[in-house]
Amino acid sequence: MILTTLDRYLLRRTLTPMTAVLVSTMVAFLLERLMRSFELLSQTTEGFKFLTELLVNLIPHYMGLTLPGGFFIGLFVVVNGLNKSSEIDAILASGMSLGRFATPFVGLGILLTFLSLLLFGFVQPYSRYAYHAVLHAAENAGWNGYVRPRALLSAGPDVLLTADDADPDGRHLRHVFIRKIGPDGREDILTASDAVVRKNASDQSATLDLINGRQVSTTKDAQVYVAAFSRFIFDLPLAQSAKLLRMRGDEVSELTLVELAQQGFGAATPALPRQALLAEFYCRLARALILPLLPLLAVPFGLSAKRAGSGSAMVVGGLLLFAFETSMILGQAMVSAAGLPAIVTIGLPAGVFVAACVATWVASRRRPGENPVSWLAEHIAEAFAAVAKAVSPRRGHR
Repeated sequence: MILTTLDRYLLRRTLTPMTAVLVSTMVAFLLERLMRSFELLSQTTEGFKFLTELLVNLIPHYMGLTLPGGFFIGLFVVVNGLNKSSEIDAILASGMSLGRFATPFVGLGILLTFLSLLLFGFVQPYSRYAYHAVLHAAENAGWNGYVRPRALLSAGPDVLLTADDADPDGRHLRHVFIRKIGPDGREDILTASDAVVRKNASDQSATLDLINGRQVSTTKDAQVYVAAFSRFIFDLPLAQSAKLLRMRGDEVSELTLVELAQQGFGAATPALPRQALLAEFYCRLARALILPLLPLLAVPFGLSAKRAGSGSAMVVGGLLLFAFETSMILGQAMVSAAGLPAIVTIGLPAGVFVAACVATWVASRRRPGENPVSWLAEHIAEAFAAVAKAVSPRRGHR
């Protein structure tokens, strides 16, 4: 199909809000995930390197996850804007059908389907394994004798170390704080104005030379001892080589679409449960194939928003997408927990969502702006208005 000027205009207006939603949502998800990893990353001297690698490997996962919501919001914003400015009335009055009006949106959905299949089917499995590999490396990195200023380091099984300042080599420290838990339950708190870190020749441990400090020791029976020192020396273990990471494919989320199909439909008995493999396969296909159907839902929503209000129409759309995504997760859980057939637990909710999209579109083609969704949105708007009206007199009275 050759794009007309109107098609390019509609697509250009759609891409702006869709990109804004995708970027903002991905940033929020990435920050939330990285906040949970900061405690682990702060205990290694290569935290920034691991942080960058985690970001790169998380992007495909969250991009695929937010793609349906961003696409739907972008479509809704465009159709609602055209509806409010009466541009869509002029477009339909010119002889263009509602189906032709939605054609560029469906075409964009088909392109996004291929992108989603690429992300969910091939990029994301490798990036998820790479993400776990980075976490494994960070967990086993430990302390290598280098100290960064104001970093909380795990310098041994029961030793925490931090310093307010350090030279570029991380060897000469100032204002040092150390907490050590002994095998008998004794807790030692050491502070020092200066310290020098020296690696031993075997690279198995490092010597910490504390200068002008104080030691506070608390025994298991709550007895406290305080001692000042001009110099205090003790050894700390360095990070040793870690165990090898498991091979990719021990989890269904780390298999590509081709690998899922080969193991799920193959004659040989797979290493993972067959129904779990099929559930993951159907879920990825469902998340990708609903994208061309979202215009059948977003266009009627945008048309009905002029009457029912954009807020209530957006709420209904968000609830439908949330219900779809939740049903996919619940379906996979039911397969794993109860051993139910994947074609039922995944195919049934996906079929219901497809039926809702088609029914809404068919009803809207007969009378644009009037469909079961608009009816529900109008009643939600009326309910909100009634609540606001009931609350307002009470506030005024107070």
